[in-house]
This record gives sequence, C-alpha cells and structure tokens, in this order.
Amino acid sequence: MIAGLGVQGEKRKSICGDDFVTSVDPINPQADFKKISDVPLENYDAVLACIPDSPKSNIIEYCLNHGKHVLVEKPLWTENPQIIAELESIAKSHSVVCYTAYNHRFEPHLVRLQRLIKSGKLGRLYSCRLFYGNGTARLVRNNRWRDLGGGVLTDLGSHLLDLSDFLFGDLAKGDWELVSANYFENNSPDHGVIELKTNSFRIECEMTFLMWRNNFTCDIIAEYGSAHVESLCKWGPSTFIHRERVFPSGRPTEKETTLIQKDPTWLIEYEYFKELIRKNVITDLSKDRRILEVLTNLERALI
Repeated sequence: MIAGLGVQGEKRKSICGDDFVTSVDPINPQADFKKISDVPLENYDAVLACIPDSPKSNIIEYCLNHGKHVLVEKPLWTENPQIIAELESIAKSHSVVCYTAYNHRFEPHLVRLQRLIKSGKLGRLYSCRLFYGNGTARLVRNNRWRDLGGGVLTDLGSHLLDLSDFLFGDLAKGDWELVSANYFENNSPDHGVIELKTNSFRIECEMTFLMWRNNFTCDIIAEYGSAHVESLCKWGPSTFIHRERVFPSGRPTEKETTLIQKDPTWLIEYEYFKELIRKNVITDLSKDRRILEVLTNLERALI
C-alpha cells in the first residue's frame, strides 16, 4: 500500500508495479482511501509511507502494531529519539521490518566509493567534503509543511548524514556542528553547512535549495590518494575518479569511470526492502536515532 500519494508516493507506486494494491491520502482525490484506518487490513501486508514528518510516528506505529512492514521516506522524524526506540521495539515484537529509505546508498558510484574505502587502498582518511544542491527553494517556500524547522538541514542534510554513515561508519559518529545556516529566500534555512571534526578526520557537508542546476559532489582526501564523485545518475553523467598519490610528489595516476544511465536507486532500494522482508531481518533503527539526534541539535542551534 502507498500512504501519501504525492510526488514521492507516485514515484514509489510506479516502482512497485504489480505489488501495488491500494493507496491512502487525505487530500489527493486519486487515492483509494482518505484514512489509513479505513483500509481493510487484509488488503495489504506492507506500507510505503511517503508522508510528511509530523504524522510519521503515529502512522508507522499503527502499521507495525497491525503486523505490517513499513518503508518510510527519510528522515524518520519523531518528537524525540525515544519514540524511534519504541517503534523499533514494536517492529521486533511483531516480527516486521521498519526501514527508512535513503536511496543514495544504492547510487553506483557511491557503492564503488564505499568499497574503495573499505579496501584500505586510500590509507588513512583525512577529510571529506560532501555537497548536495538542488533548485527547489520556491517549491519548498510554497509548501507550508516543508518550509519549517530545519529546512534544507533536515531535508538534504539527512541524506548527507546517512551517506556519511554509509561511507565511514564509526568515523561519522560524533558531535556534528552547525557552521552556517542561511535564509536567502525561505522562512527555513535554504543553505547550510555542517561539520564533524575528530583528532584524525573531518567531514564537511554543504547543502542548498538554491543550486539552480542540481548537483552532488563528494571529495575525499587520504593518505595514499583521493577519491571523487561528481553528480548522481539521475542528473548524469555521473563520474567516479580515483587518484593514486605519487611519492614524494608528482602528478597522480588517475582512474576515471563515467556513467550515463537512468537513476537505478529507487528500484534497487525497493528490491532491498523486499529482501529484508523475505529474510525476516530484525529491525535496527539505531542509525535513525543518531540522525534524529543530530538534526534535533542542529535545529536547536538555529534558535
């Protein structure tokens, strides 16, 4: 079942194909039901929750308590991290999967980058800079539930926090700080920079709704070279570059791979969600709790 038949819901509906059975949305007249409680429980066994942040926890709790698997659009936003712990407990007690969708984990070049990092070929990691920008400032401003709170910090920032976890694991755990938040066109931040620094490693994440040509970049500086991702498949061409350092100095050897293809991440992620269900994987929302704690602290820093 699709809960929330907006832009994301329609996209999820097209991806799930013949698996789709029904939809619920309080506003969209094309939806089959207006309230999730009106949908007969025997009609569905999983929910793709493409809904705003405010009703997420209540709808997820309803679904989990009725033994339904849930894929929820990022971030898993609740009033406090303890609610996420409670949702995890409910999912475990009913042996169902609760999964938060972060589709960029399935981006081909980011998967390649993670493998390179894990291989150890880069040596000790020094610094990473992530940039994510799109041109949706006016759309956000015209949507009353989106132009609130942390703005771009919550929206695109949650993606970058998840990617930091995906790429670096424990290195991305720590105290993230708000470097800057700007309100150029919107009531909530439409441009921001956050940073995590430890004694040995640094991650900087910049995000904005004011990048009129959508763009994504990732640049890693390390002991034995550097690695770079330029753009995502959905905005292609997307390029991966690995540069191997020459000692004591000199022009590095360079390997470059460019992809020109449609965005594969939505379908791969949907199949991944179904595989979690088939394998009866135990729900673990610890990453979501960490991301929520960071986002909550960033919002507090805005006041």
